[in-house]
Formats: sequence, structure tokens, C-alpha cells
Amino acid sequence: MAIFSYVRFTTADRVDSIDRVFASAWSGNTNNLGTSHFSSSTQYVTTSPTSSGAFYMDIYSTDPDANPDTAEVQYSIAYGNRVGSGSENFSNGSGGDGFSPSKAIYNQYRALVFGGDETQNFSFNGYTPDDIYVININRARYKNALKLSNLNLQLSGSTKLLKLTSDSVTTSGSANAIRAGVGREFNLVSGSNGVRLGTNNTYVTDSGSYGYVYPDAGFIILNADALDATAADNGIALATSNASDTSGDNPTKLQNALILGNKFELDSQEDISSRFYFVRARNQEFNYTTNDSFTLSDGTLSFDSMIDNPKTYITTVGLYDDNQNLLAVAKLSQPLPKDFTKEALIKVKLDY
Repeated sequence: MAIFSYVRFTTADRVDSIDRVFASAWSGNTNNLGTSHFSSSTQYVTTSPTSSGAFYMDIYSTDPDANPDTAEVQYSIAYGNRVGSGSENFSNGSGGDGFSPSKAIYNQYRALVFGGDETQNFSFNGYTPDDIYVININRARYKNALKLSNLNLQLSGSTKLLKLTSDSVTTSGSANAIRAGVGREFNLVSGSNGVRLGTNNTYVTDSGSYGYVYPDAGFIILNADALDATAADNGIALATSNASDTSGDNPTKLQNALILGNKFELDSQEDISSRFYFVRARNQEFNYTTNDSFTLSDGTLSFDSMIDNPKTYITTVGLYDDNQNLLAVAKLSQPLPKDFTKEALIKVKLDY
């Protein structure tokens, strides 16, 4: 039966809600990448300072050279240098010194974090290095944000294993900052599952803390000097190369440290917004039909039962705008009987 009756929703008929869903960030619902950190021989090309590989290295969970059609980017590694060292200059002409991919990376993330303030440099618990590494999680992997309490990042050198996490659970140690362009900022500290080990953010002698985590923007900034420190000073002797006008192949060094560390655990956070509409069919409403088969040519009803005891069946709810344009349709699992003795409350949920 086709019944067309328009009833305007009031504020009491509409409720908004947000459901927070957590899932493994990596492809295949994998929580830990382990040793599966593959680069692409076609993307990571550093022979030219203008190639994409001079700026960043894409990391896959499967070998993209062997499986080019199915391999998916999990995250990227970038190296930045405040004065442009560690990569080739864009131009060797007069005034070209220091203008390089590493400087572009440093300036890009400085602009993101500090809102374009070029007087700000990355400082790690009071220590300001020239070099940074950036682990940028692929947008499709982290969805709305990173789940900080499940972040476990291990980096290994020849004799030292660093177990790193955010200090999101250890709130007393939190960086406690909101950056205008990237949202929340947390320290990257020794520990696991968001809990800082010990009482201090800095474990590296004279080199500051390990870095920062930006869960809402999906990237981690690492202090290169802290990673370059010796094992005795709580570094991993990463050996970052920062010679001027020279490609140092630094992303590969961090990639190898991740492979040796054998743990990069990360969960994504997705906020699903829902709007509930409560469709109310009161006892005196929706008891008749406008279906042409229920009337004769002279306009009288074909069925006497519709005169004294009308009964209809609700099968569909349509949501319309003010111009009666159909925007959404909700189907009931089975027809719902309706007459003057019955009222119905139908809840329609829209996810977006």
C-alpha cells in the first residue's frame, strides 16, 4: 500500500551520536608489522633531488616489486634537516647551497606543527638538533586518529633495542600541547602501551628526548641525534649522514632499525557519526491509503473494511527535504500493521 504523508521532524525526533571504533592499522587487520617493512625500487630513487624518493620512502607490508598490484603503502619515512644537509641541493648555482629535499621536509613539518612560524625549530625536552626523522602513517591506515595507548615502536641497532611509546597514559609526562595545524602532541618515550618508563622523558645523554607523536595528524617526529647516540647513552648508533649537498640515504637507516626492532604495533581510531530519526506513527495517523487500487472510478472505496475498520501496513519510511525531495529510504524487515488502535515508533539510523 502506498501512503504518502509528510510529517516534519522536531528537535525531539532527532538524536546525534558518535561511536568510536578501534581496529588494527595495518593491511590485513595486522596489528604488528614485525619485520615486514618493504620499500619500492621504483619509488625510492634518490639519484635526482627532485624525485619523490629524495623526499620520502614509502613502506609496504609486502614486497611491492614482487607484488605491484596488491602491495599497499603502510607509512612513509622522511628525513629533514634544518639547514638542508643530508641530501643533494636542487641547484648547484650561486645561492643554491642548502636548498634541498631535507630542508623542504624540515620546513614542511615545522609549518604543520608550528603554524608557519619559521622562527620555531623542533626542540626535544630542551635540546634542538638539526636533523629529524618523520614516520608518516598512510591516511587510509589510521583513519581519524592513532590509538595512542596501543602504540609500540621498537628500533634496534647492533647492540641496543629501544622500546618506544607515547606518554598518553602517563599524563603527568605528556607534552600537553595542542598544535593548531595538527592537534594533540605527546612525547615519544621509553615504555610500552602509552606508559612511560621511569620519571623522565629524556634517556639520551646530552641529546634530548626521542621525539613527539601527533595522533590526530598521523605522524611521529623522531630526534635524529637521540637515535645517533651510542648504546651506552641510550641511542642505537643510527649514524645519520648529514654531509652537505650529499644524499645520505637516511630513510633506509631508519627502515633497517625498524626491521631489526621487529615491532611496530599500531591501532587506528575511527569516529562514526550517526543520526537517529524517531518516526512516530500515532494512533490517528497513517491508517488510510492513497493507492489507486483501493478506489473505484467514482471515488468510492473498493473495500468496505476500509470504511469502518481501516488497516494499513507500514513497509518503508522516506526522509525528505523541505521541497519533498527524497533523500533517504529505510526499509522495515517486515510489514508493520497499523490501525486506529495502534501506534508505532520506528527508529531510523543514518551513518556518515
